[in-house]
Parts: sequence; structure tokens; C-alpha cells
Amino acid sequence: MAVKIIMVCLGNICRSPLAEGILTSKLPKETFFVDSAGTGHWHIGDPPDRRSINIAQNKGIDISHQKGKLFKPSFFREYDYIFVMDVNNYEDVIQMATNEEDKKKVHLILDQLFPGEKVDVPDPYHGVLSNFEEVYDMLEQACDVLAKKLIKKHTSS
Repeated sequence: MAVKIIMVCLGNICRSPLAEGILTSKLPKETFFVDSAGTGHWHIGDPPDRRSINIAQNKGIDISHQKGKLFKPSFFREYDYIFVMDVNNYEDVIQMATNEEDKKKVHLILDQLFPGEKVDVPDPYHGVLSNFEEVYDMLEQACDVLAKKLIKKHTSS
């Protein structure tokens, strides 16, 4: 059975789709499944922001098929790991947890680079293309560290 990971941001159109695409590209598909969702309902069923799609495409990752979905409490049962993009979304997700086991699944993605510092991935939605590039670079670095940890923990090679 695959290890299931979900990336979470606010609208599920900028940061978490990028994180999903980046981490998916770094993990063996037979062992891991990566998904994404948002804590806000505005973009359910929508594709990622065109700027996120373009940045990913320039790096050889296709996220154009993704569709926005809302994070639900049932995801605590469905996913093994929940990575959020910022402290606000962390708090929103933690509020949906029903027990300590649920809460232990939730992590800030940039804790991979800055453990315990509560560093946010900035939301590039109201910004310019260079903001999306900066977010991609942050997520690329964090997912690189995360992928190595997950592969070491969950594969026998």
C-alpha cells in the first residue's frame, strides 16, 4: 500500500499544487502517492493558477491536470503525512484534528529546511511571476530534503 502525502495551502491553486508536483517528481510512484488540497473553498475543481503551471512546466513538471479540492477532516484517516505551506493553514488543519495522532501528521513544509522556525511559504497569488519562481525554489529545496527522508524511511533500498 502506498504512503499517502497531502500538501495543503489556502486555495489549492498556487503553492500546494507546486509542492504536489515537485514531491511527486522526486518519489517512486510505486511506493508514494502525493496529493494537494486547500483550506479555502474558492477554487474547488479549478486547475492550478496559470503561473504555477508555467513555472512547473519550465522545470519539466506537469501540474495542469490537477484540480482544486477542499481539505476535509476525513483526510486525517486517508493520508499518512500532511504538509502545510504556512502557519495560518497549519492552525486551520490542526483545528480539524480529532486526536493527537491526527495532529502528529501535520507539519509545516519549510520545517524541512528551518526546523521549528515556523517559516511560511509566502502566498504568491497577488504577486508577480518572480514570486512564483521564489516559491518554486523554496518548495524544490524542501521537497528534496523531504523526499530523501521519506525514501529512507519507507523503502528497503
